[in-house]
Amino acid sequence: MTDACVIEVRARTAGIVVREGDSYCFFAAHRDFHALERQSFDSLLAAQAAATRCAAADSSEIRIAPRPELRPA
Repeated sequence: MTDACVIEVRARTAGIVVREGDSYCFFAAHRDFHALERQSFDSLLAAQAAATRCAAADSSEIRIAPRPELRPA
């Protein structure tokens, strides 16, 4: 299995997903998918589904909690 995959939504590159142990970390390639930046997913399909939802949703509706180490002090 590869360590990185490109996620596309509607013929647009959403980001790159990199395997980290048993999960996949999302790195946004476009600002429309920034809400998913550095989020972990259990599978490539879960990352693809999140990117698809992100593209379909109004950015004000996206509610993904930041990772604890990324929260401001």
